[in-house]
Formats: sequence, structure tokens, C-alpha cells
Amino acid sequence: MGNIVANKNGVLYLLLHLLLLCFLVVGEFDLSGLNYTKFIRQASRLRLERIQKHLEKINKPPLITIQSPDGDIIDCVHKRKQPALDHPLLKNHKIQKVPPEMPKRLIQEEVRNSMSNEATIKGTPRQWQWQMWHSNGTRCPKGTVPIRRSSVHDVLRAKSLFHFGKKQPGFINPARRRADAPDIVSGNGHEHAIAYTGTTQEFYGARATINVWDPSIEEVNEFSLSQIWILSGSFDGSDLNSIEAGWQVSPELYGDNRPRLFTYWTTDSYEATGCYNLLCAGFVQTNSRIAIGASISPVSQYTANQYDITILIWKVYEYIWV
Repeated sequence: MGNIVANKNGVLYLLLHLLLLCFLVVGEFDLSGLNYTKFIRQASRLRLERIQKHLEKINKPPLITIQSPDGDIIDCVHKRKQPALDHPLLKNHKIQKVPPEMPKRLIQEEVRNSMSNEATIKGTPRQWQWQMWHSNGTRCPKGTVPIRRSSVHDVLRAKSLFHFGKKQPGFINPARRRADAPDIVSGNGHEHAIAYTGTTQEFYGARATINVWDPSIEEVNEFSLSQIWILSGSFDGSDLNSIEAGWQVSPELYGDNRPRLFTYWTTDSYEATGCYNLLCAGFVQTNSRIAIGASISPVSQYTANQYDITILIWKVYEYIWV
């Protein structure tokens, strides 16, 4: 559902095109292990007014609203009214429904999948029945995109309004880098398991199939994720570019312990640009069946059924599609 363009002002635009191949059923989540309310700080009237003004900016008026069983509210917003297009440089942006080209191997796989996967649930292909808000069978109409509605409590869990939906500056700390390891393992306070390539040749895309779990999070300001992460630029400067997509469990961001589909981008090493999902201008969504930030269900269990998502990122001309 999207592509990325960096212009001369260093603005990164993402037009998301998520290709998620998954076969999922209904699951349950134990949310009793965390006390989220103690992290909701007392807010002044002025602060609440600022938060409300910000929410009015990112929560666009929907054509229809879908109530998800997990408590989320999914707004079906006209694709021309989504938050990304608030950016002045995207004022006259023409939204592309599909990329002009696709990898040949992916086209072959999609043909095989369409021929072998004819089962439906309430008239909808089974591979699209994998997010919680899909369970009642309601879908966003053509010409709209599903957007998870943000709440006052979502913002109050963040360090500040400025930090809402953003990673903290200094997320990458070059001083802690091991000489024999890729730059990505230098995260401040993070633990990683990484597969990477050290070749210097050019790449135009990457794909990852990611098993979906619901790891236990003991502290609200902790998180756990599995993702595909595309990087360019320097870790020692402010020109680091990043595109990330996968699933994450983040009580601070979402207020619960459910695994959720997410995206992230930055053009300046997480200093000022970029955000999670659709929480700032720049990431343009085109798909009407996938809600970024919505929970995934069911999840894999030990010695039981396994569930995964497949995410593909590739460059076509001046755009990068995810």
C-alpha cells in the first residue's frame, strides 16, 4: 500500500502497499499482567486541549466506523482525506492503487495462491480474515482506507505530545557498536536477534515471512517486535533513512498486550521526521482491507498452529513500496 520518495527537502513519503499472506482464526489475549492506568498521568486542562486539537488533526472524519472486538475503533476515511495528505508537498499527490511493476516471482506466487485458496468466510477471502476488526464481516467501502482511531489515553501514555507515535532520539547509539557486528545491533538498551547481509551490491527490495506471537511484556514502557528493517545512510550522522514493517507488542503505544501490525519511517536518524503507522503526515495508504496499528489474531502457540505474515518492500522507479 505505499511508496517512499525523498525530495530535496529531505521529506520521506511512504505509500504503503502491504502484501500480507496469512491464514488466521480467532484467538484470545490475557491482558491482566499489566496495569496501564497508573501510567496515565494527571493532565492539565491546557494540555488536554492541545491533545484534543492534535487528535482532531489525525483522526479524520470517517464515512463509516467499525467497532473492533478488542476495543479499537476503525474509521473508514476517504483516501483523499487521510492524514498523510495534510503535508503541503503532498497537496496534489496522485494516489496510485498499485505499483507500476511487481517482482516476477511475486506475481507467480499470487497466481498460485489465488488458484489454491478459494475458501471464503462471509464472502471474504480467508487470507483477509486476520485482523480483529475483520471478525464481524464489515469492511471499509471502496475509495476509503481503514485507520485506527487514536484516543486521549493513547497520547497521555507518551512522554509528551511531541513524542507521541515516535521513537526516542538517540535510538541508535554508535558508541556502543561492536566492531564485528552490523550497525543495527547498537541500539541503546535493546536486545536483538538479526539476520543481515554484508554485501555492498545494490538491492531493490527484500521480503520477510514473520511468525506472529504475543510475548509477555512486564513493563508498559517496554516493547517486543519482529520486523523487516531497511536502512541507508550513516549511523554517525543525521542522514540515516529507515523503513520498518512487522508486528509489535507495545503497551505504551497501544494500551494493551496484543501483537499489532506496524510501520515506521524516518529520514534523519529518528530525530525529527517519521512516526509509527499513520500518526503523522507522509505515509500514504491505499489498501482498504488492512488497518495499520490494528491487532493480529490469532497468534502462534508452542506445539500448536503457527501463523505468519509476509511483508515485501521493493523500489520501483522513484518510489519504494511496502
